Amino acid sequence: MTQQYNFRRIASLKMADDFSEYLVQLNLDLGFDRELLAGEQSPLAQPYDLDGFTIGNRFSILPMEGWDGSPDGHPSELTTLRWQHFGESGAKLIWGGEAVAVRHDGRANPNQLRLNEDTADALAQLHETLVKAHQQRYGQTDDLLVGLQLTHSGRFARPNSKTKLEPRILYRHPVLDRKFGIDSDDAVFTDAEIETLIEDFVTAAVRAQKAGYKFVDIKHCHGYLGHEFLSARTRPGNYGGSFENRTRFLREIVAGIRRDAPGLLIGVRLSAFDFIPYRKGDDQRGVPEQFEGEYNFAFGANPANPLEIDLTETYQFMELLSELNIKLVCISSGSPYYIPHIQRPALFPPSDGYLPPEDPLVGVTRLLNATTEIKAHYPQLAIVGTGYSYLQEWLPNVAQFFVRTGKVDFAGLGRMVLSYHDLPDDVLQGRPLQTKRVCRTFSDCTTAPRNGLVSGCYPLDPVYKSHPQAEQLKALKQALKNA
Repeated sequence: MTQQYNFRRIASLKMADDFSEYLVQLNLDLGFDRELLAGEQSPLAQPYDLDGFTIGNRFSILPMEGWDGSPDGHPSELTTLRWQHFGESGAKLIWGGEAVAVRHDGRANPNQLRLNEDTADALAQLHETLVKAHQQRYGQTDDLLVGLQLTHSGRFARPNSKTKLEPRILYRHPVLDRKFGIDSDDAVFTDAEIETLIEDFVTAAVRAQKAGYKFVDIKHCHGYLGHEFLSARTRPGNYGGSFENRTRFLREIVAGIRRDAPGLLIGVRLSAFDFIPYRKGDDQRGVPEQFEGEYNFAFGANPANPLEIDLTETYQFMELLSELNIKLVCISSGSPYYIPHIQRPALFPPSDGYLPPEDPLVGVTRLLNATTEIKAHYPQLAIVGTGYSYLQEWLPNVAQFFVRTGKVDFAGLGRMVLSYHDLPDDVLQGRPLQTKRVCRTFSDCTTAPRNGLVSGCYPLDPVYKSHPQAEQLKALKQALKNA
């Protein structure tokens, strides 16, 4: 018998009592403030001191890719407009702008930005566009911290074709190899190749500093290469097996940056926990993939039950960040490729996804509460929380509560920024939310790139509503619906 799901839409929870009662109905421990404060009284408006640098408020913009760069890695007009919006948002911490590949074979798609000698000036111009937009709207940029996320997409690299995976992996994964069609060792990095890649990261960091960025994020999330190192328990050699070996990649990049780019801050966006991958079940809902025995391939999960969080090694990793004097940490989870419901909770899945196996509020609560646990253990770190977009009208109330009570330092906004980039400014100024711009997690921003189109909010953003690819996306969704 097909299980019935009656998930309420957030937009239907009009009053604080409605939201509170629904949380009780779901048996969720998710705190929120019933009254929002504005101006200087707002907890979200409070500055944060990062080793002498004052970050002006507690909103952060998360990395948002558009699949809209040029084949050689330069930004396009759409890329530039997105970064202008980041600057206009009102947030004072810009986490990475978007993922930028350190070399060609690490691109997640043929239109991902790339940082090399030829594109460095264009990445500097993106930074200038963002800062200038912020200056024009808010009149002050000395409390604005802008970083650049550096990445190699590893298992999910598509550098030459939007439809063809060209994976580079660290070890053979019994579930993901089957799921994504990897049937040989040809894609496995050698230790010598990793050593070269480390230097590519360091070189990119040097270029980022010259381009004006104050920090770089060494990406360790969402199934990409940095994240895969953390679960490479079965890999032999210097970069697998022990925890020390699995973190050697990060430690050597950090050493190189400190050597060649002194003064450049370093951050890490981390998938703090992961589960066994999910697939579409008979009723279109997500179900766990089959696997017998202990599952030793998920960082931050219990091997005996890979649907249960185990933060033991996550805490080890946070200890390492402290030892490396890395204080900027952005907490995420899972991967959009194989377990999106724990990483970006949504009521409506993308075209290659599955219907949510749980109320998305469960996923939001899981992620926010895990972040709270990490912050409680490491109060000295500047922790950016994620997972807020699904909260929609209740995003400011939950964000204010978590920041006010010290459970997190910054509220990170991702998908919401595509439809409503200046939400932070509206919240901080005490203006009512513009509800027609609030992200409803329709997932078009994911469905589009998964089908070779640029990413954006086609339902709500006028630029994308009128974009030539909007009709293509509409036809694609109708075809999928009729299939």
